[in-house]
Amino acid sequence: MNRHTILTILVAATSLPAQKFYADDPVQVYPAPQNVETVRPRRINEYYDFFQNLMAKPGEIQAKTGVALPARAVNTLGEAPDSEWYTNRHGRNRMTIEELQRGPGNATPPSITKVWRVTSAKAEGITPGFTIVDGEGRKYLLKFDPPSNPELASAADVISSKFLYALGYNVPENYIVRFRPEQLSIDPKTTFVDHYGKRRPLTQRDLTSILANVRPDENGEIRALASRFIPGTPIGAFRYHGTRADDPNDTIPHEHRRDLRGLRVFAAWLGHDDSKALNTLDTLVQENGVKFVKHYLIDFGASLGSASYGPNSPRSGNEYLFDWSEASRQFVSLGLWVPRWAKAKYPHLPSVGAFEYTVFDPAAWVPEYPNSAFLNMDAEDAFWAAKQVMAFTEDDIRAIVRTGEYSDPAATEWVVKCLLERRNKIGRTFLRNVLPLDRFAVRNGNLTFADLRALHFNEPLQMKVRWHTFDNNSGEMREIEGATTFAVPASTSEYVVAEIASGGQMIRVYVRNGREIVGRENVQPEPRLLTRR
Repeated sequence: MNRHTILTILVAATSLPAQKFYADDPVQVYPAPQNVETVRPRRINEYYDFFQNLMAKPGEIQAKTGVALPARAVNTLGEAPDSEWYTNRHGRNRMTIEELQRGPGNATPPSITKVWRVTSAKAEGITPGFTIVDGEGRKYLLKFDPPSNPELASAADVISSKFLYALGYNVPENYIVRFRPEQLSIDPKTTFVDHYGKRRPLTQRDLTSILANVRPDENGEIRALASRFIPGTPIGAFRYHGTRADDPNDTIPHEHRRDLRGLRVFAAWLGHDDSKALNTLDTLVQENGVKFVKHYLIDFGASLGSASYGPNSPRSGNEYLFDWSEASRQFVSLGLWVPRWAKAKYPHLPSVGAFEYTVFDPAAWVPEYPNSAFLNMDAEDAFWAAKQVMAFTEDDIRAIVRTGEYSDPAATEWVVKCLLERRNKIGRTFLRNVLPLDRFAVRNGNLTFADLRALHFNEPLQMKVRWHTFDNNSGEMREIEGATTFAVPASTSEYVVAEIASGGQMIRVYVRNGREIVGRENVQPEPRLLTRR
């Protein structure tokens, strides 16, 4: 079956009138993408993106249509198949500690055996930075921590990139580096825009002036984040709504992709409130002789309590930058109303900033401003994401946090504790909105599975099961008399389906030829949105 047949099936699966399952279901990996020769680079204006998402909430949004909008790019098991957007990793097959720490790559930090050529510089904006080329010809973006909070942004960027990689996303290789100013050499062709808005050659004096805003350690070394340039030709950011018209492989509106809707849970876990279009990147790559667009998440300096330029605001993650409802409360109360988030307590850890778990509410968490994919997140999207968050053990979390190289052990311990407690809140919140059963298989003639609430919280469910035959063409189900255990009943039908019920919730699990799990679906009276409008 070719790629576009599969895409059509995955997009329209919920409305197909006839055949429900195909021979290659459940699809785990998309076929190779179509070749893309040319795409148009595009720029997204920061202010336009802010006001468009704040005021218009673009795309097809359930809160606007009033119609349930199930996620697409989902296989018959409710999973997101591997694609140019997403690759199943830790949630499907546990990664080793070494793999978790390696992330997208940890073998090519900038070489310090030769000088780093500065090929561009940025003195304006939230944080200063350089683009450098090392002695091996590798290109990196060099970003610095705020002088008031050494380690803050660099640690957050590295740690969050490792988590998001393990969770399945394409991210850059990020490294903590330490160097002396004499490691830098200015490329003769390098220009930059100065404080007066004038573009001119970069001088050694300019370089010294920029580095004067960076705090070296007691050995005179400067700590920085080196983010290796992503392979391929950069062609601009992707939006969290609509599709890219010049990419024939981009056929599913982004606000309906499960891997983008569920990203809201991951962003909430990591406190990545800066999850917006400007922190994404599409690149045109060539693999196995085929050119296609690959989609990346980038720039995680505003996570784990950091706002890149300093500690994050306690308000972040709890309210949008501009929130009508919160503004009206303040107006009516004459400024006397104190929101719950304002009561949060933070330890004095300059390298961490404002990261906590007591006030954290995963169902109410929001990014800096509305995001169409996040707004569409429903109970099934949240379940898909929550079970992956719960797959991280304390050892897994601790191993990744160590890659941030905090010099203060208390900072490491606090970030680990926050991530553990936030993980548990995510599990307790989102594993209750659907029947939390996973990892279905047929073993020794029995349907087996993991009860995630029992596994993670020692709260086993009381369940009942009924079996039916299932006609794959008509969708007709007929109950199999007496089949009320988890033994797969013998049947002449190619498909049988188990209806598992507990506490008013139900899921259906489809078995083909008595041995292959081919589909699962939650049965709910009404799909539930789990995010603020």
